[in-house]
Amino acid sequence: MVVSTEESEKAGANRPYGRQMVESTRSARKGNGAARPHVKIVVPDDHSMVGLLGSRDELLHVVERAFTGDIHVRGNEITVSGPEDEIKLVAKLFNELIEMVRNGNELTPDAVERSIAMLRASGDESPAEVLNLGIISSRGRTIRPKTLNQKRYVDAIDKYTVVFGIGPAGTGKTYLAMAKAVKALQDKKVNRIILTRPAVEAGERLGFLPGTLYEKIDPYLRPLYDALHDMVDPDSIPRLMAAGTIEVAPLAYMRGRTLNDSFIILDEAQNTSPEQMKMFLTRLGFGAKIVVTGDVTQVDLPSGQLSGLRVIQGILDGVDDIHFCHLDSKDVVRHKLVADIVEAYERHTATQESTAAAPRRRGR
Repeated sequence: MVVSTEESEKAGANRPYGRQMVESTRSARKGNGAARPHVKIVVPDDHSMVGLLGSRDELLHVVERAFTGDIHVRGNEITVSGPEDEIKLVAKLFNELIEMVRNGNELTPDAVERSIAMLRASGDESPAEVLNLGIISSRGRTIRPKTLNQKRYVDAIDKYTVVFGIGPAGTGKTYLAMAKAVKALQDKKVNRIILTRPAVEAGERLGFLPGTLYEKIDPYLRPLYDALHDMVDPDSIPRLMAAGTIEVAPLAYMRGRTLNDSFIILDEAQNTSPEQMKMFLTRLGFGAKIVVTGDVTQVDLPSGQLSGLRVIQGILDGVDDIHFCHLDSKDVVRHKLVADIVEAYERHTATQESTAAAPRRRGR
């Protein structure tokens, strides 16, 4: 809505919550009379401006660095001027941030940066809905998706019986699946959680390692234990495992079983052979859900051996109740440098493939 500055100031007095807090206005420049678009955001009086803008305007500076328009704050009013398409985006961003604050979320520079990225990638999505979606609360914090693709991944787990989460390291594939598994167990949607991984590096050398079989395979399953300890009371884990409510086992232990009323996660699936992948997927029983996670760029199988994760989409494409979610470097939620490393490797791989294809093209 485009209104005059005077109308805008009157309207701001009784501004309700939600999407009505952003007002678009136009004022004439002195001299040449050209219209300069700007947007005024009125923040409700019961909202902390420090919570919205950050200590020493830390969060405001994140927004200013991301856009070329001018942003001015006076009291509880934020005025943004600049190119019309950009100020609309900034206005929507502040509206989303206000909604997050209203819902009791503490804003961080990372949350603001991710909100900006979401709005630029898809203006139809609401960062507040994505970042406010809590899966489970554990040990004083709430586990939730941090990117649009992560939310789509979490939503797919709710909707489909078998879900594949494929993406690089640090995109939360296993962690979010584990959170959904714990939530399903808490809500009594399943009776047990089964976590499995292929112990690829062990192979025939397993017998040469000291200790029992469980001690030998423990290093390969340790990442699953670490995620589990973040979401379940550590003191209760031995009891749950002794009762069979939670099971952590190598992939070879799945053969011959039918898994009913279970939430089953196969991690590091890029290290399965096509035969192992088929064996695992056919363990699915009634009332069960399967999530398969992996990174097709980090296959540890012997040279020349085919990865089951690389071929599975072509095999199962079009099968009902199976969904493939693809995450990328933009969904990395570890240190920012991890995303840069992933992108650098992607560029390097693309360059190598292009170089290798060039002689073939010349030979035609």
